[in-house]
Amino acid sequence: MSERPPEFVAPNLSPAGLRLAPQELGEGVYALMANEVPKDNNGLIVGEKAALVVDSGISPDVGRYIQEVAAGLTGKPIQFLANTTYHGDHTFGNTAFGDEVTVFSSRVNKAAMTDLTAEKRMRAESMYGDDSLDQVHTWRKPDVVFDRFCEIDLGGRIVHLWHLGPGNGSGDTLVHVPDAKVTFTGNFVLPAGVTPMMLIGDPLGYARSLRTMRTLLDTDTIVPGHGFLGPAEPGITAWISYLEHLAAAVHRGREANVPVEVLYDELPMWGIEPPAAAPERFHALVRSLHRLNILLTYRWLDGVRTTAA
Repeated sequence: MSERPPEFVAPNLSPAGLRLAPQELGEGVYALMANEVPKDNNGLIVGEKAALVVDSGISPDVGRYIQEVAAGLTGKPIQFLANTTYHGDHTFGNTAFGDEVTVFSSRVNKAAMTDLTAEKRMRAESMYGDDSLDQVHTWRKPDVVFDRFCEIDLGGRIVHLWHLGPGNGSGDTLVHVPDAKVTFTGNFVLPAGVTPMMLIGDPLGYARSLRTMRTLLDTDTIVPGHGFLGPAEPGITAWISYLEHLAAAVHRGREANVPVEVLYDELPMWGIEPPAAAPERFHALVRSLHRLNILLTYRWLDGVRTTAA
């Protein structure tokens, strides 16, 4: 959905000045953390025979840079690339990876990769004048898709890919490393303190998907697509609570015919609070995403009511 609340603060995803700092979370499992939040983070998972990269960046240049960082960490060949979402800041760099690299994602993500022009237009609001999208002329889609679960053998290390239902988008893919208890989550869930970005407007479906993750995946550490590295809990539980409070509060307001503009200022963030050390612009982003979630939930309930009628 392209509608935005007044004075919306888009996340700054420009690759200008981007540097990825590797953090080893287990032998051969690296979070590649952006030097500026909320620019895109990436991941590298290394086995005895091959390596897998998580997400490819917002442009071919970034995709090449990710491979340079990976080459500095391992001599194993990159044979696999996993896209956690279809969004361009995670997939436009796919074209920088050679034909020897197999791209994986959920079937739903691939199905969403149909209109390159529209996707570039959506990402443009986050570029802040950067012209890197001008180099994006094609959109390489996943070579292998799955409906719910996929297993990749890197040699001595198994990586699991999961699609657990609607979240930030309809096809969110989680990259889980069972032996390290690490999950690369893309936009699906971030550590505590950050507001979800609920782009498909279904807070209850999102909460169900998060409950499934909490039950199914043995995860200690979350590597998010944006923001800070952190523990899985209390992040997952905090997001479930936030989304369920959001759904109930917006429903009450909608039933009482309270305008969405009033709800922007009335509804609290239910325990969501950015890390104190985060810059003010990040706090502003979190507040802005909360207002967007209110708007999206309001519109989603309009659709539910229309369908029920």
